[in-house]
Amino acid sequence: MRLTIRPINWEKDQPTSWRNHQTERRIRANNREYNSQFNYANNYIKTSKYSVLTFLPLNLFEQFQRLANFYFLCLLVLQMIPAISSLTPITTAIPLIGVLTLTAVKDAYDDFQRHSSDSQVNNRKSRTLRGTNLREEKWSQVQVGDVIRMENDQFVAADVLLLTTSEPNGLCYIETAELDGETNLKCRQCLPETAEMMDNHELIGQFDGEIVCETPNNLLNKFDGTLTWRGRKYALDNDKIILRGCVLRNTQWCYGMVIFAGKDTKLMQNSGKTKFKRTSIDRLLNLLIIGIVFFLLSLCLFCMIGCGIWESLLGRYFQVYLPWDSLVPSEPIAGATVIALLVFFSYSIVLNTVVPISLYVSVEVIRFVQSFLINWDEEMYYAPTNTHAKARTTTLNEELGQIEYIFSDKTGTLTQNIMTFNKCSVAGKCYGDVIDEVTGEVIDLSETDRAVRTPTMRWRSGQEFVRPVYTPLSGPNVRLLEQADRVSNTTPEPGINGSPKIPHHPSTMPPLDFSFNKDYEPEFKFYDPALLEAVKRENQDVHIFFRLLALCHTVMPEEKNGKIEYQAQSPDEAALVSAARNFGFVFKERSPNSITIEVMGKKEIYELLCILDFNNVRKRMSVILRKDGHLRLYCKGADNVIYERLKKDSEEIMTKTLDHLNKFAGEGLRTLCLSVRDLDESFFNNWKQRHQEAALSHENRDDKLDAIYEEIEKDMSLLGATAIEDKLQDGVPQTIANLGVAGIKLWVLTGDKQETAINIGYSCQLLTDDLTDVFVVDATTYDGVETQLMRYLDTIKTTSTQQNRPTLSIVTFSDTEYNPSRDEQDEHEMEHSTGFALVINGHSLVHALHPKLEHLFLEVSSQCKAVICCRVTPLQKAMVVELIKKNKSAVTLAIGDGANDVSMIKTAHIGVGISGQEGLQAVLASDYSIGQFRFLERLLLVHGRWSYYRMSKFLRYFFYKNFAFTLCHIWFAFFCGFSAQTVFDPMYISVYNLFYTSLPVLAVGIFDQDVNDKNSLMYPKLYAPGLQNLLFNKKEFCWSALHGFYASCVLFLVPYGTYRDGVSPKGYVLSDHMLFGSVVATILVIVVTVQIALDTSYWTVFNHIMVWGSLIWYFILDYFYNFVIGGSYVGSLTMAMSEATFWFTTVISCIILVIPVLSWRFFFMDVRPTLSDRVRLKQRLAQLRSRQSQDILRTPSTRRTRRSLRSGYAFAHQEGFGRLITSGKIMRKLPNGADFKFAMPFTNNVTKQVNVATTSPKDNSASRNSHTLDTINL
Repeated sequence: MRLTIRPINWEKDQPTSWRNHQTERRIRANNREYNSQFNYANNYIKTSKYSVLTFLPLNLFEQFQRLANFYFLCLLVLQMIPAISSLTPITTAIPLIGVLTLTAVKDAYDDFQRHSSDSQVNNRKSRTLRGTNLREEKWSQVQVGDVIRMENDQFVAADVLLLTTSEPNGLCYIETAELDGETNLKCRQCLPETAEMMDNHELIGQFDGEIVCETPNNLLNKFDGTLTWRGRKYALDNDKIILRGCVLRNTQWCYGMVIFAGKDTKLMQNSGKTKFKRTSIDRLLNLLIIGIVFFLLSLCLFCMIGCGIWESLLGRYFQVYLPWDSLVPSEPIAGATVIALLVFFSYSIVLNTVVPISLYVSVEVIRFVQSFLINWDEEMYYAPTNTHAKARTTTLNEELGQIEYIFSDKTGTLTQNIMTFNKCSVAGKCYGDVIDEVTGEVIDLSETDRAVRTPTMRWRSGQEFVRPVYTPLSGPNVRLLEQADRVSNTTPEPGINGSPKIPHHPSTMPPLDFSFNKDYEPEFKFYDPALLEAVKRENQDVHIFFRLLALCHTVMPEEKNGKIEYQAQSPDEAALVSAARNFGFVFKERSPNSITIEVMGKKEIYELLCILDFNNVRKRMSVILRKDGHLRLYCKGADNVIYERLKKDSEEIMTKTLDHLNKFAGEGLRTLCLSVRDLDESFFNNWKQRHQEAALSHENRDDKLDAIYEEIEKDMSLLGATAIEDKLQDGVPQTIANLGVAGIKLWVLTGDKQETAINIGYSCQLLTDDLTDVFVVDATTYDGVETQLMRYLDTIKTTSTQQNRPTLSIVTFSDTEYNPSRDEQDEHEMEHSTGFALVINGHSLVHALHPKLEHLFLEVSSQCKAVICCRVTPLQKAMVVELIKKNKSAVTLAIGDGANDVSMIKTAHIGVGISGQEGLQAVLASDYSIGQFRFLERLLLVHGRWSYYRMSKFLRYFFYKNFAFTLCHIWFAFFCGFSAQTVFDPMYISVYNLFYTSLPVLAVGIFDQDVNDKNSLMYPKLYAPGLQNLLFNKKEFCWSALHGFYASCVLFLVPYGTYRDGVSPKGYVLSDHMLFGSVVATILVIVVTVQIALDTSYWTVFNHIMVWGSLIWYFILDYFYNFVIGGSYVGSLTMAMSEATFWFTTVISCIILVIPVLSWRFFFMDVRPTLSDRVRLKQRLAQLRSRQSQDILRTPSTRRTRRSLRSGYAFAHQEGFGRLITSGKIMRKLPNGADFKFAMPFTNNVTKQVNVATTSPKDNSASRNSHTLDTINL
């Protein structure tokens, strides 16, 4: 069954902002009068939001759309009503105005930058053709239909149709860095008919062609239109369009006709706002703020009831002193009711600080600084490309510490995306392998192996023998490379030239000498002489093979310093054209109608009749050429696509080539199939006419062209296959292993074939030998996919029920008591520790993502340690990410390096782009960018974990100090008749969060860390609290609120007890309201500062300045406010501090508040320490030892040294035996009566179960973590 995946209609999915009611656009060249009737946009652009007059009202309107700002605005209005408010409006106005001002200044600066940028762009100069003369005009004056002249190194003013250029064959080179970030040059080519005008102003001024094209949209790589000129129609596509923002390079001049201008250009269409991403902490905060508001209303209701009761029972005795007659009824009940209602609103003002206005500002400041810490990390700097890690957004840092699923591209992300021609198969014969003469096995010619292997070798050339490839998959479900296991001969056949022996070691073996070819590339390496000999002997199949590589592509040649350089759209295509070049088939030049190559020094010119271009759905490309009256179609593409379109008369070659393809894929190489078809002239002419009609169609052009292509891309003959090597990036296996130990699941989404993806999975340690099973879903029907998934789910359930609960650690050999309360946690961990992996093909994924089947697919995949999706399209990548986002309460991260990864990067909670070989489109769409995949480990396990840890501690402390501050008013309410009188000075209330307590908590949110970066990487399981959202959740919030509640009780009642009816030695009363309020306020600042000092795990200079400086700052501000400005509480604090009662009260309050917290923490650190506690203790002990003796750290233990030698990645790419030992498999294989006394110091008559303890490799050692874990006594 053949399954065709049709592309989604992107235009329907685009926002209406770039579509108008017109279905097409009509433009006439050099005719402003005709074009003006359509009211097309001019070339003036405006990206700024405000003007001088509109800034204040618009900005305030935007800011008050935020719920928190609007809430405090309502409070400010209430405070202006004297009958309600006991506070002056300044208590709310100061923090609100501060927040609004800071935001307004930032917005004003940003908009000023936009104004400056708009002015600079609109005033650029452009040369526009008026009649037969060029006139210099501003960019903003250019209109649709104008013909403009562009010169070398000049920005293009609008989206233009290329008419004529200074280069031969109508070529033009552009740089699109401002559009997609790609710095490599791209080529555009005008129609041959318009190219004839050259730079003749008279001819260009008379050009009156009419264009009918698509309406403005944001698709950078797509354009459909037709040009009608001199009675003929010409199809227009993206290759003839130059977009605004491009820079003309290596082209002296060119002329173009403006199609889209100003806001209609594709650059401006793509400058819209991207989807705003919120972190899980943001969503939780919004929920908590709503809960706090309800809590505030309940407090107000409680105080309102208390006020009503107090007024009805006692308030009437005070009416003599208060002017209630003019405000409330004289009846006691009615009067008490009115007063209680007024008090409800009064307490909503007094208690408003429980909803902190400075919270969001503080959060943004912390995130902003954390982003700079990521940008400045030299450990994530990639020197070869001069690339630093960059936080492209400042709002998602803590989300990096909660990632549960990573979705990764393969090519360019896990691999280097530097393609090298490695092997090939031509007419059923395989070229490129090196054979060990003694064993007959293929020798891997990687640099590492050449340095250590020394067997005598000979070349296997042109033979039919295919060595079985070892594939470490187990279970009946995996049927990988089964055709490659067929062996036609038990003894390798001799090579073409008698299988020459290599007398020297492979470490000194030189590559083939291509110097006979003057256009060869010195850096090109190939080692099989048989292929070169076949070329020199003019083997017909080999010559057709390399002619196809030299002709079937869209590469553009460019001559620099006497050498030809190729500009290719993909590294694969560049590698194939380069291989053909070095073997003597040199691609020289192309024109719109011809391709010129040089074969062994002889020039050959082919008439180019048609290019059937590549896309992600077709997965192939073809060219139709004519030479000497002979028509031929050359095609290259994915093996499954090509094999569906072959003639059935070459079964032998197809079978042998398939064997070779499986072998290449088994070695992790990227494969393509090559095929040809000779065409009849009459058939081609009929087909060409239908093709021209489809190309000129305005509706469903792509679908019609695909159908036309299908008619001619069939009944082809198979030529062979190519194998291109794309090596793994450095550090990928260690990174994936550590992320797995951290509890993060990795899904690889790739367009490669299944075998290639699986073998790359093993190479990078995504798949390992100790997996229980690897499930392969490859069915092509809905029922088949459902059957496979159901069978795999049954296997998982069966295996899971057979697992025993461990109670003994084989790593530490320490007894652990079984705790039934951990059942739930163990079940959760079991989900993450099942030894399964899933591999699913793209055609199967179509059915797995069906609404009726996606839950079954999700149930199977979520219980697998690794998932590989192969042969997937960019749209399917995004759909897989969306499936996890929609159905799992997990944070997702997508990482990629190419344009085909943009959709999944934008879909995931966090997108990470890698600055690679495929431009910067992925980086421009990402939230974070890095230079190599291995830096993802540090980004998540260090910066992500730190950010989550810091933000969680910041929020817990922030809510604690606010509850401690606000609830003091509730206790005071019992002593003031619930009259909404405040216990603090109004000015103190205004600046408590803004000045007195903001700096210490900011220091914690920015600089604090529980363990250093080295230990964060050494112990990946430290990442687990973020996965389980343990550090800040509803429970932690409640604990912080209760802590604040307890603190408020002590802060109010202890001073109340010491100052009640107090008299100083000098005889004045100590129990007045102002003195009492000053004492409580001062102790509050001291206590919360001491608390943050105790909570600080990592002290820097900035922490000391901010923590202790805030205390000093409090006393300075208090003195300035009371004695300089003349505050209402002047002298109160000075008088209180002069008495011993103040210091006694302060010490007692601090002891009562701090001792329970310290006792609680020491108890849990001693009885139930977390991994973070133990690692931090080890870290501090190591620091103490280093101070005592540096020699201790320089003397590694014998055990550590031996493990490093055995498992070190520097000595072998295969992992050592550490995992096998700790997994318990060896122990399980021992006889029942085996004696364990050599390893386990407990009696033989006690039956113990074994706890599987898994460690991660770090610093290139697979077992180093297990040793360091031993030293902590887990």
